[in-house]
Amino acid sequence: MNTLQPQRKLDSTEEGLKRGLQARHMSMIAIGGAIGTGLFIASGASVAAAGPGGALLSYAVVGIMVYFLMTSLGEMAAYMPVAGSFSTYGAKFVDPSFGFALGWNYWYNWAVTIAVELVAAQIVMSYWFPDVPGFYFSALFLLLMIGLNYFSVKGFGEAEYWFAMIKVVTVIIFLIVGVAMIFGVFTSEAPVGFKNFALGDAPFVGGIPAVIGIILVAGFSFQGTELVGIAAGESEDPKKNVPKAVKQVFWRILLFYVFAIFVIGMLIPYTSPNLVSNDITDVAVSPFTLVFEKAGLAFSAALMNAVILTSVLSAGNSGMYASTRMLYTLARQGDAPKLFAQVSKNGVPRNALLATGAIGALCFLTSMFGGQVYLWLLNASGMTGFIAWLGIAISHYRFRKGFLAQGHSLSDLPYVAPAFPFGPLFAFGLCFL
Repeated sequence: MNTLQPQRKLDSTEEGLKRGLQARHMSMIAIGGAIGTGLFIASGASVAAAGPGGALLSYAVVGIMVYFLMTSLGEMAAYMPVAGSFSTYGAKFVDPSFGFALGWNYWYNWAVTIAVELVAAQIVMSYWFPDVPGFYFSALFLLLMIGLNYFSVKGFGEAEYWFAMIKVVTVIIFLIVGVAMIFGVFTSEAPVGFKNFALGDAPFVGGIPAVIGIILVAGFSFQGTELVGIAAGESEDPKKNVPKAVKQVFWRILLFYVFAIFVIGMLIPYTSPNLVSNDITDVAVSPFTLVFEKAGLAFSAALMNAVILTSVLSAGNSGMYASTRMLYTLARQGDAPKLFAQVSKNGVPRNALLATGAIGALCFLTSMFGGQVYLWLLNASGMTGFIAWLGIAISHYRFRKGFLAQGHSLSDLPYVAPAFPFGPLFAFGLCFL
């Protein structure tokens, strides 16, 4: 292992990027990465498949795993904030070939995710404009994502801040309205209490196999939380901002996922046919839409469609940023063509950005070959995300062991991940499974 040297606090990084992300950007990047269509759409299908108790257990288990992953990443990123994040850590703390593989895997992960989200944007926009060809919207949003990342890192940071803010406000309103409805407010029906948790085979439906199946769905839903590790390389004060963002992740996961699943399970029976589908083409089956409609909120479907569009654009915007920085880092390390290591005066690796945007244009293949291409892209995105998490767990285990072996003490670290070595070992085991 190479000697560990922390990154100095500078306005610009040694690689030529700009430290333009403030504490508020970092916090919203951490929370925005976890809130998406997985919560707004797939959560209903999770309750239908495993029951309210099974869905709660599944999301709680994955939430604990993601917490440990984030603390592992936070410990490394606060000490050594670089744009390559776990690709650099994998090369430095495990093996150069391991870092090479992690870097290309993660670039591919998010570049393909851009294509997935652009297809989803087509579907969402068809709600309002059913007669307009979807590829027009894909082209428009692809140009928007490139534009937000083209001029400076602050463009990405500000866009992600407001995208995430919309999602956060929506979930908070949902939780307030949902809890009130549980006690009989906003509805003419009697308070539901826990009757839906005692309905039929509830709270656990389908046993252990169903819980394991929903763990996989929950894992896909949480992917994106690791973005704070990539953004650490351009944070104004990573030693302060990264630990702050990481510490908030657990409580946000608890609030925005576990509590939301609880409210959905309380208000909507798992036997409801509306919960069976997790198809983004039908916003009417979103459990958020169903609850808002029960509360008498007019235009709830249109409102949730707009929020889901925000989530899609947020994921695409984040994907453009993350994959661009990863390709740039690979080029600097000699693992990709040097062309992608060039940066503009504002510290943006524009060649890497345009190359990533070209991969995002794979979304146009769905217009030619139909939904099968979308499923290929979606599955590739999900699997590569789990591989990236696996790499974080391995890298952190090696980092901590090597750090102490070189005579350092934990007090030298800006942030210390709790429950070592259980945390990375638990995360590794679950991701591997």
